[in-house]
Amino acid sequence: MRRAGRHPVELKTIVEHRERGDILLHVVNISVQGFMIDNAETLNRGDRVLLRLPVVGRIEAYCMWTKDNRAGFQFERLLRSDDYSRLVEQTQPNPNLRRAR
Repeated sequence: MRRAGRHPVELKTIVEHRERGDILLHVVNISVQGFMIDNAETLNRGDRVLLRLPVVGRIEAYCMWTKDNRAGFQFERLLRSDDYSRLVEQTQPNPNLRRAR
């Protein structure tokens, strides 16, 4: 599962945490199975969050690992491939790589 293709993204989103309330996360890469953040100072392995992603909507994720200020999360379900493609396109950090509309 960890070999899934990851795409760099630039996404700041507020997630709901059962004990800590709303937390601002900075998502730096994403795959159909999960995502990684680079501001995980207050999160621990096993934490569950509910986040809202463009295109996908609300989805639950579980913290699978933490290291320094990074953390990796696994979605409760795989993202649909068409939704995933549109999500990556919208959150691509390099505007030159976005498709013209």
